[in-house]
Amino acid sequence: MTIASTAVNPYLEGNFAPINTEVSTNNLEVIGQIPPELSGMFVRNGPNPQWSPIGQYHWFDGDGMLHGVQINDGKATYHNRYVRTRGWNIEHEAGKAVWSGLLEPPQIDNPHGPGKNTANTALVWHNQQLLALWEGGAPHHINTADLATIGEYTYNDKLISAFTAHPKVDPVTGEMMFFGYGFRPPYLQYGVVSAQGELLRTVPIDIPMAVMMHDFAITENYTIFMDLPLTFSVERMQRGEPMLMFESDRPSRFGIMPRHGDNGNIRWFECPPCYVFHTLNAYEAGDEVILIACRMNSTSVLMAENPLEDTPFLHRWRFNLSTGAVTEERIDDVPGEFPRVNENLLGRKTQYGYVGKMAHSQNPLFDGVIKYDFENGKSQTHEFGKNRYGGEAVFAPCPNATAEDEGWLVTFVYDENSQTSELVIINAQEITSEPIARVMIPQRVPYGFHGIWIS
Repeated sequence: MTIASTAVNPYLEGNFAPINTEVSTNNLEVIGQIPPELSGMFVRNGPNPQWSPIGQYHWFDGDGMLHGVQINDGKATYHNRYVRTRGWNIEHEAGKAVWSGLLEPPQIDNPHGPGKNTANTALVWHNQQLLALWEGGAPHHINTADLATIGEYTYNDKLISAFTAHPKVDPVTGEMMFFGYGFRPPYLQYGVVSAQGELLRTVPIDIPMAVMMHDFAITENYTIFMDLPLTFSVERMQRGEPMLMFESDRPSRFGIMPRHGDNGNIRWFECPPCYVFHTLNAYEAGDEVILIACRMNSTSVLMAENPLEDTPFLHRWRFNLSTGAVTEERIDDVPGEFPRVNENLLGRKTQYGYVGKMAHSQNPLFDGVIKYDFENGKSQTHEFGKNRYGGEAVFAPCPNATAEDEGWLVTFVYDENSQTSELVIINAQEITSEPIARVMIPQRVPYGFHGIWIS
């Protein structure tokens, strides 16, 4: 499996470039000491094209590849595997790319269908099952032992919509909420899966047109949708304009509805135009629903047309369910993305949040992780070091923890000086300190998207 050289594309170069080997390695070298209580698996998903792309390549296009580090008794093993989707298998057999990507016109005449599910974005652990996710199609069931793909997962064929890359699992009830967006009505559908893994219901939600809705949020009682002005338009495409475009003259709308409600009891709140790729958390306080997320003024979807407007900053919205009032405030002036919390408190008020600190670069590189203390209005930063860049830092809670931040932050870091990758383990309570352990990975781990900790 080789990638031929193409015209300069930042997402096919350096540590964005794909790798073409799948390996399994035991007894990885550890610098420092892995805490004996830290037992489980960190898995991260990301794009890794199997073949040279057709036409222009966008970072979102690559085939999903999982990188997993299993930790037990202070020792670590590593596996990486492609998610073997239908599209991956067809292209593997063909020995070349069969589908083009986001920056090319849809392949209406492709005999295998206009697009492929790459399963390259994120992961969820629910009902003792690991699923690899991509927002345009069904999840893929993954074997945790070796990261092998079991197959598409459609909830006994009850799944009738796409499935977001960012479903939310309620830590108390065990329910999982998800949504799917589409290019024709209903443009948005919302579903709930029981703690036992049964898809209970899917309901359509009315929005005016097709939008790219990457994430959403839950509270104890509500689900929050974001109808933002990053729109899809076939008519626009037929005029030779982009099919996906940010429309700065359209407002942003946030829809709040009871978790088990439907389109009949959703309430919409209007805000100035913006885009949000990722939410950190949401919770209820009296009459208000409060949302914390990384907000941009607009987005060119990583094409760097206007980096200033495209830069995300952590924001807080307050939606008053009694008065209908809404306020929006910026929490920090430091650019950040890939926000996470201790997921044992998802949908409830948390004191802490963790956000990737963006490096001053045209590319989505992270040179550290910021820990926010929302109660005291403070933040602290862990720096990865000179020419060292990481990804989303996932919180791994300490077993029997008595404090919200008692646990570790884990993420892959690439060292451009030595051209090596490692898993860093940071004490979340002492975030400015050096990592307590660095697990050396036997091959380069390209920059990717979202990870998960399975204890």
